[in-house]
Amino acid sequence: MPFLGKVNFGAWLALLLPLVASAQVDPFKRELIQFGYNQPVEGRAPVAGYLYYYYNQPDFLRTNLTLRLAVAPTYVDSEVGFVHGLGPNTDLGVGVAGGGFADSYNEIRGGQWLQGESFDGHSAEISASVYHLFNPGDLIPLNLVVRGALHDSFYAANENTAANFQTPKDTPSFNFRTGLRYGGIEPTLFPALAMELAIWYEGQFRGQSGNYGFAGDREVEPSSHLFWASAALSYTLPESQQNFFIRTVAGTSVDADRLSAYRLGGFLPMVAEYPLSLPGYFFQEFSARQFALVNASYLLPIAPNERWNLEFNAATAGIDYLSGTGQPGNWVSGVGGGIMYRSPSDQFKCVVAYGYGINAIRSDGRGANSISVLLQFDLEKVHSREFNAPKPGRWNGWNWLLGR
Repeated sequence: MPFLGKVNFGAWLALLLPLVASAQVDPFKRELIQFGYNQPVEGRAPVAGYLYYYYNQPDFLRTNLTLRLAVAPTYVDSEVGFVHGLGPNTDLGVGVAGGGFADSYNEIRGGQWLQGESFDGHSAEISASVYHLFNPGDLIPLNLVVRGALHDSFYAANENTAANFQTPKDTPSFNFRTGLRYGGIEPTLFPALAMELAIWYEGQFRGQSGNYGFAGDREVEPSSHLFWASAALSYTLPESQQNFFIRTVAGTSVDADRLSAYRLGGFLPMVAEYPLSLPGYFFQEFSARQFALVNASYLLPIAPNERWNLEFNAATAGIDYLSGTGQPGNWVSGVGGGIMYRSPSDQFKCVVAYGYGINAIRSDGRGANSISVLLQFDLEKVHSREFNAPKPGRWNGWNWLLGR
């Protein structure tokens, strides 16, 4: 794969991390293995992918404890949830996370990966979360989430970082997140049934700020504030089993910097709680101060028992680029398609997809191509041998924390 350029082993591991964002204590037993890989055809880009094992066990040791564990080659994220720990409708979670390459940063500007301005970042974190359910007994839950975390980031140059590029200083921070979520989407590929309305705020308050880069030409802000909202619906037609999914996400920020800005691009649907996907583009190709993004997908069964499906997807986004990272044109779009195989009881799914970035800037003009491979192995369904359509209920979503 010569178009990847020179990538050290740490860069590969940096893209194999499962990172978890607070949602709510998951009441369902889960045991999943997820793999995703996004390969551009034109240009040099960072390795883009994920590999993780996710385990969620209610009634862990005691009936009111839930263990959530996410394990990847260089990173572990865990939380113990105390069900009704703060009242009949309020749960408490205490988490510990840490490992290598979780806060690594890759600079991409104008369709070019600038390896000399990219660097590694490692992290450690402890957190506490409160999850309050407003409407117990209702089919679609409404939850309040409040989370605080003490986070340490440790930055270092890698073998491709320019010798005269100074990495940011090691940065302790207090990260605060709160939001309302109505409904939810399970952490699985192409869920059969789901809906969500959500609004969020996240603040990052750093104990170390200041300039870095080439002679201090960029800055780590002392605090950054992110605000975003999401609406999503997944529905499967009962007779034909055709599946439609659409999600809209819009966000803005105050005092965002390169380490906290929104990152859009690539087609890796399980890489984040809110994957900002744009098929055909590099993973995290765009850094945004604010944005509006629409993603849509369609699954069409083409074989008996819905084992084989054609998959089509499209995305379009309006982007207000972070200062210093912009390019001509504030509107970008991408389309894609592929084929999905799923085994009986849905315990195994495999997707091979092609993506075309309509507005991507490359050396030969506009337009770019990419290939994605997605795998999901549901060990819990192997044990149960039963198919249970995903419910729009409570779950712990994924958030890929490369600087987020």
